[in-house]
Amino acid sequence: MKTILTLSLGLLATSASWAQQAPTLTPVTEPQLPYRATDTKINALVHTKLAVGFDYAKRHLNGKAWLTLKPYAYATDSLRLDAKGFDIKTVALVDGTTQQPLKYEYADQNNLRIQLGKMMPAGTPYTVYIEYTAKPDELKVKGSAAITDAKGLYFINPDSAVKGKPVQIWTQGETEASSAWFPTIDRPNQKATSEISMTVPSKYVTLSNGKLVSQTPAGAGLRTDTWKMELPHAPYLFMMAVGDFKVYEDKWRDKPVTYYLEPKYAPFAKQIFGDTPEMMEFFSKKLGVDYPWNKYAQIVARDYVSGAMENTTATLHGEFLQMNERELLDREYANNQSVIAHELFHQWFGDYVTAESWSNLTVNESMADMSEALWAEYKYGPDAADAHRAQYIRAYLNNPNNYSKDLVRFHYGDKEEMFDGVTYQKGGAIQDMLRAYLGDDVYFAGLNQYLKQNALGNGEAHQLRLAMEAASGRDLNWFYNQWYYNAGHPEVSIDYSWDAAKKMQSVTIKQTQEGSVFQLPLAVDVYVNGKAERHMVMMRQATETFQFATSAKPELVNVDATKRTVWMKKDNKPLAEYAYQYSHAPLYMDRREAILAAKEKQDEAAACTLLVRALSDKFYNLRSVATQALDMEKAAVAKATAPTLRKLAANDPQNSVRVNALTALAKLKDKKDEKLFTKQLQSQSYQVSGAALRGLVAVAPAKALAQAKTLETTENQATLSAVIDVYAAQGTDAQWNFVRDKFDAVPLQGRFELLEGLANMLVRLDDATNFAQGVDRVKALAIQYKPQGAAEPLIGMLQSVKQRKTSGPIVQQAQQIIDKAVQDIEQAK
Repeated sequence: MKTILTLSLGLLATSASWAQQAPTLTPVTEPQLPYRATDTKINALVHTKLAVGFDYAKRHLNGKAWLTLKPYAYATDSLRLDAKGFDIKTVALVDGTTQQPLKYEYADQNNLRIQLGKMMPAGTPYTVYIEYTAKPDELKVKGSAAITDAKGLYFINPDSAVKGKPVQIWTQGETEASSAWFPTIDRPNQKATSEISMTVPSKYVTLSNGKLVSQTPAGAGLRTDTWKMELPHAPYLFMMAVGDFKVYEDKWRDKPVTYYLEPKYAPFAKQIFGDTPEMMEFFSKKLGVDYPWNKYAQIVARDYVSGAMENTTATLHGEFLQMNERELLDREYANNQSVIAHELFHQWFGDYVTAESWSNLTVNESMADMSEALWAEYKYGPDAADAHRAQYIRAYLNNPNNYSKDLVRFHYGDKEEMFDGVTYQKGGAIQDMLRAYLGDDVYFAGLNQYLKQNALGNGEAHQLRLAMEAASGRDLNWFYNQWYYNAGHPEVSIDYSWDAAKKMQSVTIKQTQEGSVFQLPLAVDVYVNGKAERHMVMMRQATETFQFATSAKPELVNVDATKRTVWMKKDNKPLAEYAYQYSHAPLYMDRREAILAAKEKQDEAAACTLLVRALSDKFYNLRSVATQALDMEKAAVAKATAPTLRKLAANDPQNSVRVNALTALAKLKDKKDEKLFTKQLQSQSYQVSGAALRGLVAVAPAKALAQAKTLETTENQATLSAVIDVYAAQGTDAQWNFVRDKFDAVPLQGRFELLEGLANMLVRLDDATNFAQGVDRVKALAIQYKPQGAAEPLIGMLQSVKQRKTSGPIVQQAQQIIDKAVQDIEQAK
């Protein structure tokens, strides 16, 4: 699964001024939580056969289920199934062509407890038939911040009440919500083959796991589609989707690859999903295990409750992936295409070999997060991969709530808590560290062993360790103990000294974090006379000094030269060495570190020179980093960079760089840029035209306000965000209803993208009711996503509003409203 959080909450860490107002945070040690054992197998699923139909008016599923199971290790005369909120009509034991009614209990509407009527020997298959009605909209269940709902089966606009919105049905099984639409043993360590028959209006297409084996008429206007899955997979990976989709047919080797999109997006299917066959080939070769299933489909659904889901052979994506021709101009790998790689990699890590318990979710999600940079490295180069990794490490480090959590967590309050920045971002970065330590050949040989040894079964982190040890011949207990079964990360300070008499360079690294000392394998590059010599060292103590004999004083000592270590570091190098690092060290992070060092010293000419140079970096992301680092209030910086910024804004081939250049120029408020902003308003890129509109409001506010009003009917998120930003700069209460209604109408990820504009709008409001409505929306997101770290930056946002709200008739009321909201956020669990 790719969660909404990984797509949205990163915006909190990268957004502008209010993020700097967030309070200082310290990690909180959680109380001892209950131990979560791997589910005991009494009965094992063998095969699941379903025949279902849909009552669109009632939002019900009418189902028949034939479940074949076998007692796992011991004989048993009973069966417990997960079945959430069903009307149970029949429960029977199937004996050839006859059915023997069985006694059952279903008082709690969650556990269907069946008496089998006789003792079933271990390993002997038997089949139970259940006829039922599932009523997902009537369930009293809750989701999580990562997966916002848990009713398993979703009817989207079934009565066509929302004009222009498609009618769809789709399912979401993870974590244990498949049992909201069919009876099963809803645990990740169960696996079964499946056959799912769906009777649907004949105008619709269907999708499910495996192969479509038949389509037959089923009465007036109806058709029954049967999908068959001949290899076993976990119940949470079962899926169905029904709706008006156009199907684009592609292929990988001899296997069908298909893309299901709403008709208006069908012309762009190849642009959206076209890399999929190449990804399948790349991952197959890299892992040494060919894509294991008989087909691969991807479908985009409305109102999806997370980011995307790796259902076996049939990934379901949220609607953010659908784009038209203009929107595709602004698509970037990190927040869009990477999800395609992530879910595909799950077909090996998660589907082919499945985490045996939610405690071990890392063997699913950490691996999939790692794969995103792996594909970027192959397709777009090392800078793109390193930028992606760095973004994820920052996402982990920016949330101190992550620091107290083990990667493998046997103690947690709810399984949904496992879907966080530790399992995803930190876990993926840990895999990259292990890869750097072992080397590519050995690392991928270890992954190959893990997949082959646990094929079509379940795995845990210890099995991954054993496979890596077998491949490498090295003991890796120390690595797994500190990174998988312990929490936190090193915090280090690095100091340097040169002994001219001994011609000896010393590097002292001090770990300053509380708790355990980390064992850290490190690459150290020492640059002398323009050439780097690599030294491999192992840090084992809290403070260690490493010495390197050199022929002359080094121009640079680059600690952690691979830039894969997960740590917080204070690197006490002078700016001159950072400038040398920018010019000579090879990696994305080498250059990024230098740019950020220069950002802090913009009164120095050398820093300004470095930043000007970085505006022309070969990699677009670093051109943006440099642009965002500029302090345009400093006259010398503005004078030195404005000419380059104007060229970037007009001509850079990457739209995101043009956006950042326009944003930087807007801070100058120079009237001569009005022509540039006006011209860029006509850009085909929504992102660029939106940035131009924001720039225009700084130099020609009346013109920008008039332009914004003409764009109120836009359906594009980037344009809508720009319109709201203009109203936040120049609007009044007269525009509030528009801002509020648009904020409420967009999908969840879109709300995060509109947050900054909404907050800035609050400062301009003079109606207490309007102001309270805006604060309530910020508060709701902060509380909902508090476990994932949203509370602190959103509190910072509200405090920034409070500080800036210094005039108008409701200043005192506004402060009281914010104080109450902050109190509510802090007290929320």
